[in-house]
Amino acid sequence: MKKTALIKWYEQHGRHGLPWRKTTNPYHIYLSEIMLQQTQVKTVLERFYFQFLEKFPTLESLAKAKEDEVLKAWEGLGYYTRARNLHKTAQMTQGVLPNSVEALESLAGIGPSTARAIACFAFGVSVPILDGNVKRILYRYFAKTKANDKELWALSTKLFAPNKNFAYEHNQAMMDIGSFICTLRNPKCEQCPFENECLGKNEPHSYPEKKKKKAKELRNRYLVIYTHKNSIALFQNEQNLLKGLYSFKQYEEEVDESYVYLGEIKHEYSHISLRAKVYTKEVSKSTFKQWFDEETLGQMALSRADHKALELFSQKV
Repeated sequence: MKKTALIKWYEQHGRHGLPWRKTTNPYHIYLSEIMLQQTQVKTVLERFYFQFLEKFPTLESLAKAKEDEVLKAWEGLGYYTRARNLHKTAQMTQGVLPNSVEALESLAGIGPSTARAIACFAFGVSVPILDGNVKRILYRYFAKTKANDKELWALSTKLFAPNKNFAYEHNQAMMDIGSFICTLRNPKCEQCPFENECLGKNEPHSYPEKKKKKAKELRNRYLVIYTHKNSIALFQNEQNLLKGLYSFKQYEEEVDESYVYLGEIKHEYSHISLRAKVYTKEVSKSTFKQWFDEETLGQMALSRADHKALELFSQKV
């Protein structure tokens, strides 16, 4: 079988040392695919991947865990819907992932590209993928300023066709090229195996057409850490953004003078800029249902914003 320039490039320059590329364990590959959505490889490697596998070494052990435990292990990685879907899928599959694209795509939190990535990398299915990095390569390679997902899938399949016998290498190479060669701001076209045939190489920043960024919602809040002796009240979120995580109370209206001011925190979400003035107040135990001492508090999954508030509290108390 003849190897294309892309496959030869991957053999020489690909990131073969990544742990999820040194295994065929479907769970390990699935976990990496979910963690790498919206998160850089370095962050996943340094702080989350190995730690999560140590806590939940198999998909079956993940299925048996409580959601609180899963969210705690995911704490700091953000986009917590990923963790909840990971847990749900583990339970849906009873610890054994299916090996077909169709079956994988039917599971919680697994979209078309992730399903194909798992099928290809874990089970050897010869299919292309279409993550954000691959989309950027396709826009530039075919000099497309606009394209919908259906069109992009067709282009991905077209580029994949010569490498269908090297599906694993093709897809991993596409991700690597998107990560450190065909980058958003400073593409290194002279190092790219597609340099000779890429239609957009002379004006890579023209593809795709730039979209106007939506302004983030500025959310001003008053965050209160309620205490009773040596215990702190926590409240479990029911909203999608931080659903399942524990947090302190937030109010839109300013609190009165009986609250003790601790300082201000800032935190950035994907579409929200949070600005919160942090207060504390001692109340009777009957005021709220759930109280936690310092040791137990450390076992609960909190958002990064709530950790920032807790740091203020610890410094002032």
